Amino acid sequence: MTDGTAMTDGTAMSEHGSLRGKVALVTGGTRGLGLAIAGRLAGAGAQVVACHLRDPAPAGLPDRVTAVRADISRPDRVAALLDGVRQQHGRLDFFVHNAASFHPMPASALDTKGCARDAAVALGPFLHGIGPLAGLLAATGGRIIVVSSTGGRSVIPGYVSQGMAKAALENLVRYLAVELAPRGVAVNAVAGGKLDEGDLTDAAARVAARTPAGRLATRDEVADVVGLLCRVEAGVLHGQTLTVDGGLSLLA
Repeated sequence: MTDGTAMTDGTAMSEHGSLRGKVALVTGGTRGLGLAIAGRLAGAGAQVVACHLRDPAPAGLPDRVTAVRADISRPDRVAALLDGVRQQHGRLDFFVHNAASFHPMPASALDTKGCARDAAVALGPFLHGIGPLAGLLAATGGRIIVVSSTGGRSVIPGYVSQGMAKAALENLVRYLAVELAPRGVAVNAVAGGKLDEGDLTDAAARVAARTPAGRLATRDEVADVVGLLCRVEAGVLHGQTLTVDGGLSLLA
């Protein structure tokens, strides 16, 4: 094309890397890593719906980011959330599932309620909404991006409940990737390790020292990888888990 417009998987982009005209839904998108992801997509031009649960929507959200409150572990709330996006925007291009529940516990003394809650939040949007979600995304050649954790594959003390939930989520990513690829929807995951929150504890500093890159990854760097998976050039990636940890998980 002579006008610089690229087209793949049904997604047109007027500029290299631009997400203008696109709509994204980010769960857990009003604070922490989720807010960084929402800001990254909005900065590229997308309209972002940032879903949150308990915390009030913070003041000063980035331009093009709108907060919506919803409990994604409940079937009725998932349906209402997706219907609201459809009614307000008429489309959905990117679904980024970042929300998580965390109940620390040892593997030898599992807490039933804590495990159930962590699993419900991790899998809820797909258990209760994959039909309408897939329909919205298939219409635009969209993407599902799941935020996972290296704790889904490695042992982290006290992390067993969240680790099981993330492992199940990564497995679901592979199944969805195979089934939705023929409909033009790409499904992938981004797994972060310990992140640099700006004030390293002694334990975090020790992890950073062991990391091949010599430092921990930041929220913004994880958000950048999510942004890369939204770009037109990533349309051929299906069912992959990209690990953002400076190479730490490569070590024995």
